Amino acid sequence: MARRTTKLVSVAAVAALALTGCSSSSKTSSSAPSSAKPVTLTFWGTYGNGGNKTQTDALSQTIIPAFEKANPNIKINYVDIPYDSLLQKLTTSAAGGELPDLVRSDIGWVPKFAALKVFAQLDGKLASFDTLSADNYPGSLATNKWDGHYYGLPLDTNTRVLVSNGTALKDAGISSPPATFDELKSDAGKLAAKKISVFADSGLQGWNVYPWIWSAGGEVTSPDLTKATGYLNSPASVAGVQLLVDLYKQGAIPNLIIGNKGAVQTSDGLPKANYADILDGPWMQGIWKGQYPKFAPVYSQVPAGPGGSISVVGGEDINMTTASKHQAEAMKFIQFTQTADYQIAMARTGQMSVVKSLDAQEASTVPAFAPYIKQLQTARPRPSVPQAPAIDTALQDALTKAFQGSESVQQALDNAAKIIDPLLTQTN
Repeated sequence: MARRTTKLVSVAAVAALALTGCSSSSKTSSSAPSSAKPVTLTFWGTYGNGGNKTQTDALSQTIIPAFEKANPNIKINYVDIPYDSLLQKLTTSAAGGELPDLVRSDIGWVPKFAALKVFAQLDGKLASFDTLSADNYPGSLATNKWDGHYYGLPLDTNTRVLVSNGTALKDAGISSPPATFDELKSDAGKLAAKKISVFADSGLQGWNVYPWIWSAGGEVTSPDLTKATGYLNSPASVAGVQLLVDLYKQGAIPNLIIGNKGAVQTSDGLPKANYADILDGPWMQGIWKGQYPKFAPVYSQVPAGPGGSISVVGGEDINMTTASKHQAEAMKFIQFTQTADYQIAMARTGQMSVVKSLDAQEASTVPAFAPYIKQLQTARPRPSVPQAPAIDTALQDALTKAFQGSESVQQALDNAAKIIDPLLTQTN
C-alpha cells in the first residue's frame, strides 16, 4: 500500500526489445535469447525491512543461488533498502537516470511509476506473460495494471481475514465467529454484556473499509477506474459503511477506528479480550506468538453481506525498469519469481505466495496460511491509480465525519466521491 504521494520525474523508455524463443508453457525458460556474456542485474527490495534477516537470508542463501545455478551467465546483486526510503530513492534515481534493473515494489506504487514510464510494460513483451498471469490471484495481478497494460507481476501477497478471540466469544455464549453481517450485529449485544467490543479496526482508509463495501455488494469506482460518483456513494456501498457506523454509535466498536490514540491497539486488544473480532493479516501470527504465546486466535472469512465475503489485497510486485540494459535477463528472473523455488522458499519466511497452483503446497508448508489462501480467492485490489494515497486521505476525512455524527454516511460518501472523481484521472 502506498504511504505517501511524491511527484516523480519521468525517464525515457528504452526501445522495445525484439524478444523471441520463450515457450509460454514454461515458467523457467528464457523470454529471449540472452547474451553468453555474463551480466549482473541489480535488484532493489525491502525484504530486510524491520530487521527481517530471515527473508534476506532466504534470498541470498537459497533463492538467488538457485537462479544463478540455472542461469550461470546472470548474477543478481540484491540491494536491501528500508521501506520508508525506497519510494524516495526510486523517485530521485528516476530523475538521475540511475535505476536498477528490477524492483520489489509496493503494490500502491506501480500505477505512478508505470504512468511515468519508470516501469516497463510486460504484457506483449514477456512471452510467457499470459501463462504466468493466469496462475496469479486476480486481485494481486490487477495491482500491476495501468492504462490497459501490465507493468509487473505479483511477487508476494496478503489479505485480511476475520481474527477472533474464541474465549471471549465463548464467554458471551457465542459458539463461532460471525459469518455474516447479521451475525456480527447479533453478537454485538451479547458481547456488550461482557463489556467487550464486537469489532475493532485502526482507521477508515480503503484497507479498512473496502472489505465492508464490497461484501455489502458495493463498489468503489467504475470498472475503468475513472469515476467514484455513483459507485462509492451507491446504496450498497452506503449500507456497508452504515453497518460499522451503527455499531460504533452503539458503543460496539471503539474510538480506535477514528484514530483515537488512547484506545487499545488491535494487536493488544484482541488477545486481551477488549475486542472479540478484528480484520488483520498473516503477519499477526508471529507477533502474537512472541507477545502473547498463550493466545490462540481463531481465523475465519470476512463476514459476508449481500456481495459475499470479499477482502482487500496487499503485498508487493516485481517490476522491471525501462532503464534496464539487460531486459531479456531481467525477464528471466521475473519468470523465476513465479516458481516454487522462489514462492515456497519465501512462504517459509512469512511471505504468502501469489501463484494459485502452489496453494496446496503452500498450505502444507505453512498451515497457518490456509484461511488467507481461501480469502485470496475473492480478495480485490484498491484502485490501482497514481493518486491512490490521496484517495485514501479523502475517504478517511469524509468517513470520520460520518462516525462523529456531523454528516450521514450518504453525505460523507457523496462528498468523498466528488473529491475522488478528479483524482482518478490525475496521472501525477
